[in-house]
Amino acid sequence: MAKEVRLSQLGQTMEEGTIVKILIHQGDEVKKGDVIIEVETDKATLEMESSEEGHVKKILVAEGQVIPVNAPVVILGEMDEVIDQSVLDSLISQGSGAPKAVQPDADLSKESAIDDENTLSSISSESDRIFASPRAKKTARELGIDIASVSLAPGAPRITAADVRQASQTTQVQSISEPTYSLGQKFSVNRLQKIVAEKMLQSKRDIPCFYLNIQADVTELVQRRTELNKTSDVKISFNDFLIRAVSIGFKQFPIMTGQYIDGSIQLADQIDIGLAISTDEGLVAPVVKDAINKKLKEIAVYCHAMIARAKSNKLSLEDLLGGSITISNLGGFGINSFIPIVVPGQTTILGIGRITDTCVPVEGSILVRKLMDMTLSIDHKVANGTDAAQFLSLVKDLLEKPKLLIE
Repeated sequence: MAKEVRLSQLGQTMEEGTIVKILIHQGDEVKKGDVIIEVETDKATLEMESSEEGHVKKILVAEGQVIPVNAPVVILGEMDEVIDQSVLDSLISQGSGAPKAVQPDADLSKESAIDDENTLSSISSESDRIFASPRAKKTARELGIDIASVSLAPGAPRITAADVRQASQTTQVQSISEPTYSLGQKFSVNRLQKIVAEKMLQSKRDIPCFYLNIQADVTELVQRRTELNKTSDVKISFNDFLIRAVSIGFKQFPIMTGQYIDGSIQLADQIDIGLAISTDEGLVAPVVKDAINKKLKEIAVYCHAMIARAKSNKLSLEDLLGGSITISNLGGFGINSFIPIVVPGQTTILGIGRITDTCVPVEGSILVRKLMDMTLSIDHKVANGTDAAQFLSLVKDLLEKPKLLIE
């Protein structure tokens, strides 16, 4: 019997989605839970799993097509089942959207992987077959790793989840090349850039901010990080220290997690911290969940995988939900300080500048210390100057005593 798979609502605010990539083709067998398409939403590009199982009888959408939530995407049926054309025509008309480029069904065929939970998964390359356990494939998907690039342990029959995690720690994320523009050029922005523009306008209109700036002496932090990375199996970044410090600050000053809703302030259930990441498609800010209960190294492992997913356009909806603050670090671009804009739905954003060698008077002597500017933007509907100042001062103190962050 024919079954419809419809576009799922992959977020509370999602009303429509753009079909970015079709991962199945006519005749494929699809299991319930298999990823069948990639959809660009108002948050990011996400994978959609099949809610049914069967053989693909008809694909009703094209890459680049914009369709509303609950529109039919694919028809599944028995292997030898013939679907009446009138039924297909009716469903196609229901799923019609605004295609950017409509392609014939033959062009919709994409490389796919059939994931059977009861057997080994296999992925075909040009000259061989690589076998992986279902758990390994799931782990690879979560970490944004191409499982075909994971090395098989000598003598092992298949790739394991441990192999995937090891590959994740050693994978280097490709740097993004700067786009080249010409004077007088006019070009269209992509969907993510439009969303960022709309949210920033909303922020300036609806969030009355005030701003605090402070300098932290991170001389000891720089030394401790260098020492840790000599022996650590995962590289610890300055952002990992910042996330740890901010999470402790939030625990001490929970008002900084609040949201003003209908005359009340609702504090967050847990401490989730966003990290601004630049990708080829634009700026995204996935969230480190329950950061206060993660040690420094655990934060580093989590962020490494999260950044890899962001760079490979594999962020999940869960990656993007929640968060009371976003950390935006432009120090790597030589920026001394800047005033960031609060993300709607959050209370604050912390802008981090570069670390500079600065001559500082210390007990009658002049010493060269490593100083870092931090600028905090705060929604004044939620927090007042005293709360925010004490919070930022605590973050500064923690960064200046990194031993407290490592323990």
